[in-house]
This record gives sequence, structure tokens and C-alpha cells, in this order.
Amino acid sequence: MKQIFQQFGGAIAFYTCLPLPPTWTLDFERIARWAPLVGLCLGTSLGLIDYALAYLQMPVLTRSALEVGLWIGLTGGLHLDGAIDTADGLAVMDPDQRLRVMADSQTGAFGVMAGTIIVLLKLCALSELSHFRLPILVTATVWGRMAQVMAIATYPYLKSEGKGAFHTQNFQGSRDFWPGVFGLVATALYQYYWPPVTGQRVVWGILSGSSLALGVSYWFYRQFQGMTGDVYGAIVEWTEALILCSWTLM
Repeated sequence: MKQIFQQFGGAIAFYTCLPLPPTWTLDFERIARWAPLVGLCLGTSLGLIDYALAYLQMPVLTRSALEVGLWIGLTGGLHLDGAIDTADGLAVMDPDQRLRVMADSQTGAFGVMAGTIIVLLKLCALSELSHFRLPILVTATVWGRMAQVMAIATYPYLKSEGKGAFHTQNFQGSRDFWPGVFGLVATALYQYYWPPVTGQRVVWGILSGSSLALGVSYWFYRQFQGMTGDVYGAIVEWTEALILCSWTLM
């Protein structure tokens, strides 16, 4: 149990900017499996903030913009930075040069465009979703990180070193899926009980989340024939944005 708390603390420290008690011992060895639960905490926090702002009668568009900004801030822009670098890599036609471009600290035009599109998609989708926002936010943040876990478990890592290499090296197969499954069960309960919604919405959340998580990770695998830390970030960001867009159909 002690090791579980240490790993979960390591996941919070790695994936977010949330402050932790200085006495909390951190273990970063197998933090990838805890990513969906970190997403559960993140989505719940954003949803409660949204609930408070709605109670104060802040307009939907304004609070949506605040929440997207806070969303980026709480994660330290970790995944958005990966999505930007990945877009710069995809702009290069030569596959052998893509990793070199992605490792460059300078941001290119395609990266700026991709980052802008992601932020706009989240902002516009949230502004169209005036109801059930807490469970929808939780759905996006949990499934976005579950997509990363699926990619880690399924696809090879392209580099021997890098900020995402230890995820693949320390991943232990099906045993590392149970925290994500717990997060998905909690997400379904959110969808059903806060506020009570129809079973159709729960089914929609499961189908849209799972299909987008699998589809986005597979698309990026086809482009790179493997994964990097930046690609993991891109998978999280695009899955989150597309899930929010899919909920506008309901």
C-alpha cells in the first residue's frame, strides 16, 4: 500500500503542477498506470470549479475559457507541448528526420497551428455544452489518459532515451490496467449520477471514449511506426478535444 501511494504521488508530480506535501515520498517507476486516476482528479477539479462559477452566474463561454486555461495550467502544458512538437514532426516528409525535428526546442508553424486548434476545439465544444459539464470533463480527462496507457501497452517506443521511455520500460502488461479500469468505472458513475442522465449518455460516453482512444493512438502509430513522449502527449490532447466535440452531438 505504501508503494501505491508513492507511485500515485509520483504520477501527480509528473503529470500535473499540483503541490504535494514535502513529506510525501515519490516513486516514478510505474506512474503511467496511474495516469487515468490523475485524469479523474483533474476532471473532477475542473468540474467543481465549473459548478461554482455557474452558481455565480458566470456566462458559459467565459467560464469555458477560464477552465481551458486552468486545464493547461494544472498540467503544466505537458501534453499540449507534446502535441505541438508532434505536429512539427508530422510536417516533415522524411520519417527519419521527424524525431530530430520533434527534439528541437524551437516551435514551428505547424506546432503553433496544432496547439491553437486543440485549444479552440476544447473552448468551442465546452461553450456548447451547457449541461452535464462535470461528467463530460471527467470523461475527457480520464479517457485521454487511458488512450496513453493503451498506446504504452500496445505500441513500441522509438527511442532508448527520452521523457517517455521509462513508461514503456516499466509497464507490466495487464496488471497495470486496473487503475485505469477503476477510473473508467468512476467516470461511468459520474455520467449516471451527477446529475442523473439517461443510460444512452453513459453508453455514448463509453463508445465515444473507447473508439477515440483507440483510433487516435492507432493513427499516431501509423504516422510514426512507434511512440515517443511527445506522441503520448499528442494522444492525450487530441483524444480529450475530440471527446468534447463528440459530446456536442448529444
